[in-house]
Amino acid sequence: MNMDKHSPAPLGQSPAFDPRELRKAFGQFATGVTVVTTLAPTGQMIGLTVNSFASLSIDPPLVLWSLAKHSPNLQAFREASHFCVNVLAEDQHSLALQFSRPANDKFAGVAHEPGMAGIPLLSRSIARFECSRSAVHEGGDHLIFIGQVQRYQTFEQPPLLFHGGSFQQLAAAATA
Repeated sequence: MNMDKHSPAPLGQSPAFDPRELRKAFGQFATGVTVVTTLAPTGQMIGLTVNSFASLSIDPPLVLWSLAKHSPNLQAFREASHFCVNVLAEDQHSLALQFSRPANDKFAGVAHEPGMAGIPLLSRSIARFECSRSAVHEGGDHLIFIGQVQRYQTFEQPPLLFHGGSFQQLAAAATA
């Protein structure tokens, strides 16, 4: 076990960590990969790759995800009444990359259909959670979006995972 020892920061102050090393440590937690989509007030479809997605509550049905405050998509998500969390399948790593990079039209060549309030739903995702925006909270250098699930769909396929800075796949279960 590799344990770096850091002195605790004085009360009310953040500890001084190397941001790259902290990001690397955070990357040890394997996550699923999603593309969160919405419509801007202009009607433009917006989508971005997110791995900060989590379920929050069953009753009421709530999910959360976070977005960096410096994201060019921040204002569109702050103003949107609805969004969709599209959970990607293991063979959709190119889709995750497409939505993680700046582009004029991230939806070019991407199969999708309209959902609630016209939000784009990505085809072939393994789960889709159509949400009404419930709350937005400050979270350091990110905003945390909470959505109430209005509709969802699931499709049986293995998920795309992210761990240690790269995409991963589930290992096949060993047979006894």
